[in-house]
Amino acid sequence: MAMAAEAKFHVLAVDDTLIDRKLIEKLLRTSSYQVTAVDSGTKALEFLGLNNKERNSKADASVHVEVNLIITDYCMPGMTGYDLLREIKGCSSLKDIPVVIMSSDNIPSRINRCLEDGAEEFFLKPVQLSDVNKLRPHLMRSRSKPNINKRKAMEEIVSPDRTRTRFNGVEERSSSPN
Repeated sequence: MAMAAEAKFHVLAVDDTLIDRKLIEKLLRTSSYQVTAVDSGTKALEFLGLNNKERNSKADASVHVEVNLIITDYCMPGMTGYDLLREIKGCSSLKDIPVVIMSSDNIPSRINRCLEDGAEEFFLKPVQLSDVNKLRPHLMRSRSKPNINKRKAMEEIVSPDRTRTRFNGVEERSSSPN
């Protein structure tokens, strides 16, 4: 029965590179998530119900789409993953959707900026099944939306050195025991 409940989680995956998009899509489907994959930040916003006119006026999404989490590449032409993060967090009807950024570049200032501006996690590519397994607490939080203790939820999983997680606006570096 747990499998049926997990299948209801809907993840929007955004990556301009076909092979990376297919990889994350396969990993998410393997974990029984419903996946919608798009190749740009602009298409992600359109899927979420924000078109250019609404974005320019900072209006909220007019079409309600049930998305529990967004995972996006950082480096994309046109709208970067960071730009997408800012658009989502700036929209009152979308701001509670957890956003995870992924990149093949390990640039601390970029990682910190994303986490400070609302990203839940920052994954280094290639994304692995162990990374996807870390999404569950964020999905559960997006489903329940009332105040949940993020720290407690995140303490239940062990994060390897290749990710960073944001706790209540404070970024903490994960480390595995030696």
